[in-house]
Amino acid sequence: MSPHPRTRTAAVLSLATAAVLALAGCSGGDPADAAPAGAARDDLPTEDVVSGVRPNEAAAKLLPAEVRARGTIALATSVGAPPGTTYLPDGRTLVGIDVDFSTAVAKALGLELKRETAGFEVILPALGGGRYDVGTGNFGVTEERRRTIDFVTYVNDGQGFAVRSDSPLKEITDLTQLCGLKVATGAGTTFEQTLEKNRGRCAAAGKKPYEVNVFSENAAVWLSLRQGRSDVVMSTINGLRYAVGRQPGTRFLNEYRRLDVGFAFKKGTPLAPAFRAAVNGLKADGTYDRILRKWGITGSGIAESRISPPEIPAPTK
Repeated sequence: MSPHPRTRTAAVLSLATAAVLALAGCSGGDPADAAPAGAARDDLPTEDVVSGVRPNEAAAKLLPAEVRARGTIALATSVGAPPGTTYLPDGRTLVGIDVDFSTAVAKALGLELKRETAGFEVILPALGGGRYDVGTGNFGVTEERRRTIDFVTYVNDGQGFAVRSDSPLKEITDLTQLCGLKVATGAGTTFEQTLEKNRGRCAAAGKKPYEVNVFSENAAVWLSLRQGRSDVVMSTINGLRYAVGRQPGTRFLNEYRRLDVGFAFKKGTPLAPAFRAAVNGLKADGTYDRILRKWGITGSGIAESRISPPEIPAPTK
């Protein structure tokens, strides 16, 4: 879904603002500016919780023979902000929830990861074209995505809101509470889809529509909020909580809805059973909980990994 015409300029300009923030983070600028940028940080947890993962032969036997013989798997990951995938201060080393889970699963399956970074909005289409075997990027399981993508779930995250500390907003339980406001979010995300899908509800309620400010870089989303060009940020629950905890002048507002998050594959992939078994093996041996504790997201644990479960229903309001 393309950004609303009024926000396309902001999306393009976001690349420049993100670059400025990244430079500030590398040159000792304001840590609050660097916090949500997805650029290098020096306060990320570095505990190694996956190197001890042992091969899971039962899970590996579920892999296609061709993949087992090849011994490698091509993974695309989007770089955003912690606790999702981000960079260590060296500007090269990737860390985050998705990195730890994908590394652990690969070790359990006896596979070498061929990891590439790619834009969030291009990964899912690239899976269908065969460029990658699997993708990570905090991809929420939705009915729309399930039509063309298979998922293997590993955490439960979802949609939430954050505001500046001086905002009069207390909680958003109905999207009509956004009417008349400017909402910042990421391009190609479930947040953009949710906002665009429900845009007409304000007019139906006799209210001024909300404006959706779509950005290609996470840094620009937060810069827009701090500078007053947006009133609210809609993003991942875990990402919002992590960011506001390190960013003075902002606060987490509330969860709006939960979504299962999973590894993404092209529809009909033969890899899903092996990945599911590997994730459940990590739960059994304690690695799963260690990853959640490392990144402070124990509230996002799931009882078991599933293959493309139904979308968790949205709030009725």
